[in-house]
Amino acid sequence: MSSLRMTGDLRRELILSAAKQCFARNGFAGTTTRSVAAAASISEALLFKHFPTKAALYAEILAEACEADPALHRLLDREPSTETLVILVRGMVRHFLNVSASPDQQEAQRLRLMVSSQLDDGEFARLLYEKIRNLIGGAFTASLEQAIAKGDAEPVGRDPLNLFWFAHHTVLMLVLSRLPSVPALSYGGGPDLERQISEFILRGIGLNAAAIALHLDREPVFNAAQTSAAESA
Repeated sequence: MSSLRMTGDLRRELILSAAKQCFARNGFAGTTTRSVAAAASISEALLFKHFPTKAALYAEILAEACEADPALHRLLDREPSTETLVILVRGMVRHFLNVSASPDQQEAQRLRLMVSSQLDDGEFARLLYEKIRNLIGGAFTASLEQAIAKGDAEPVGRDPLNLFWFAHHTVLMLVLSRLPSVPALSYGGGPDLERQISEFILRGIGLNAAAIALHLDREPVFNAAQTSAAESA
């Protein structure tokens, strides 16, 4: 059984490797499961045993890229704390703000796919949200619980994971307004925008002014902890 399992794991990696090349070359819309199967030298039926849909395959590739990000590992290896919570929130805000300014349009295309999925059958969005929750949700809620226990925050509502999604959706909607070549909405504030959004979210999830003032402007820490995980979402 061990040999079979290893064979299955190897086959899965070969499929992912072939799919990455196909998606990089043709994009999501231009890639078919048939083309991925051909690139992996397997049948389409065998591909479906590992990944039931193209959306599931693409979501796995994105999650794998996030999991391989060393900055994300540095963040997730930190002890849950108020400081970790602030780093996570500001890192997520910084990542989303940089999407529209990046010359690499792959991330912008992923966001468009995320939105179109939610306007359609929602399959890709559901898969990606699940992977984001599994990857980051625990670190967020554990750090928020520590902040509350320390007196740095007040509880907001009954489900702390909801607060993570509120934060995520805030910055997701913000970046969508900036994706068109002529932004649908131009925010003021210039270089202070990142901090203003971060403070808005941190206040919304219950942090008090003293905790925000203490942790939000520790710029060297934020630079070391930037991550693309939040998201991909």
